[in-house]
Amino acid sequence: MEVSLILPQNIESVWAQIEDYLQGAADFTYGRFNVSDIKVCLYTKPQQLWIAYEGNKIYGAVVTEITTYPRKTALVMHFTGGIDLSLWKDPMLKMLQRFARDHGCSIIESYGRPGWKKVFEKDGFKQQFMFYELPVETAV
Repeated sequence: MEVSLILPQNIESVWAQIEDYLQGAADFTYGRFNVSDIKVCLYTKPQQLWIAYEGNKIYGAVVTEITTYPRKTALVMHFTGGIDLSLWKDPMLKMLQRFARDHGCSIIESYGRPGWKKVFEKDGFKQQFMFYELPVETAV
């Protein structure tokens, strides 16, 4: 399994193969993003698109962004989607760790549905906090 960074000028060449994967990720933002928004952000924000592939078949896609906090720099995994995750998770994670290190990041962080905890727990990821969403309006 190969993992590659896709430069902005090459996004269109892979988009048809990864659009459904990223749509699945967008569905879990509960209205914050749709797949078109993700694509626009890849062109307008300092984000990176990664793919995992074998031959001409793309198995997965990850969107990352480097975020600098006052005391730490993180590589944030915004969106992850694909098929047969067990085939490409480890090579993708190794590539992202190398990219993060090369760009001065001390951590990789992500957020998502609770099932991701099981996926990354053995890799040393720890749940640091929960994200809660409360409605502005409440029924009276």
